[in-house]
Amino acid sequence: MNMERRREIDLLIEEFWKKGYLTLFRKFGTYLPEPSNIGGFEVDVIAKQKDNLAIGITLSDQDFKDPAFIKNKLSYLAQRQSRGTNKKVQLFVGVSILNLKFAKALLDELDPETKRNIKLFQIAEKPDLFIRKENRIEKILFS
Repeated sequence: MNMERRREIDLLIEEFWKKGYLTLFRKFGTYLPEPSNIGGFEVDVIAKQKDNLAIGITLSDQDFKDPAFIKNKLSYLAQRQSRGTNKKVQLFVGVSILNLKFAKALLDELDPETKRNIKLFQIAEKPDLFIRKENRIEKILFS
């Protein structure tokens, strides 16, 4: 369970990197400190891009057993603002492919201002499509 959760957080951080964010706090990190709870809710990643802050969370199958809790968590975290500049803090939410449809339905129930501040994406291992043909291991049928 712990290794699966760690891999989900690694994929969440990759999504932050693709968007140009620098990771400040992360769970299960070696060199970075763990983020503290925000409003009593557990957070997986906190990142920064110039003056913009972002919060990252992953939702597992067990989180979806209580949809009211998820809605409260999403709406609370998506309405956060930075202390000094009062800028909105972007919320990145990673879910598995099985829960993506359910998560979209939960987001549709939120108000438009809160929904605009949430970026939902699928957490999945992506195959390496760009492996050169000579580097691929090919099975020899006959020798």
